[in-house]
Amino acid sequence: MYSVRGSKMFRAWFLAACCLSQTVSASEQFIIVQSTTSTKNSGLLDHLIPKFREKTGIDVRVVAVGTGQALKNARNGDGDVLLVHAKPAEEQFVANGYGVERFDIMYNDFVIVGPKPDPAKVKGSKDAPQALARIANTKSIFVSRGDDSGTHKKERALWTLAYIDVEGSSGSWYRETGSGMGATLNVAAGMNAYALTDRATWIAFGNKGDLEIVVEGDQRLFNQYGVILVNPAKHPHVKVKQGKAFLNWLRGSKGQAAIAEFKVSGQQLFIPNAKSSQ
Repeated sequence: MYSVRGSKMFRAWFLAACCLSQTVSASEQFIIVQSTTSTKNSGLLDHLIPKFREKTGIDVRVVAVGTGQALKNARNGDGDVLLVHAKPAEEQFVANGYGVERFDIMYNDFVIVGPKPDPAKVKGSKDAPQALARIANTKSIFVSRGDDSGTHKKERALWTLAYIDVEGSSGSWYRETGSGMGATLNVAAGMNAYALTDRATWIAFGNKGDLEIVVEGDQRLFNQYGVILVNPAKHPHVKVKQGKAFLNWLRGSKGQAAIAEFKVSGQQLFIPNAKSSQ
């Protein structure tokens, strides 16, 4: 027979074990999403995450970096889900076995912004490579993220289409920040320079200075976002159940409606285009 003291000790141990179990269980109710800065800086994720958490009880912790860094972090196992915008790189990520499957989730577009005096005379153009060629030929200052982000990848592709090698001009008219979109736009505003940005970040950006949109409407500026579950076969600690819940919510009617309703200054920033999981 247990003594009273023994019973109390057992009860205390049992309660402590239960509390520890509950703490561990609660700590598992979150996922890490490696995402691009535009989804964070625009305010989209701050809009979406509370709705997902209310529906599922699962929290989302976001690492907002350039797409290239997000892909690298996910390859290293530092996340459960990817939400980024460089489709060829995302497809390669899956092909290499680091992701389970890639899904389209939403889109918007890129724009070229520049100073109102428009020294390169590109305002109103709908031909992005041609506009970049004029910027290069007039040696007008262009500020690049230079960080292997989705925006930087798009920019490099456009320079290639313009037959312009910007590496030789680095540090002269072509400036690289190695920073996120907001910081790069701050530099561009301070220098009255041209820059490529996603429209969502531009709309939400508060320090536009003398900059305005000068080039838009080129279909080559299309900006698709995708979502991927990191492959648990590569990284067994990936929270598959919770990660899938997030993917399915984003792709389903509730998540797609939440993306569509998100606006800044009355403007819709992202257009949902997932093939529903429901």
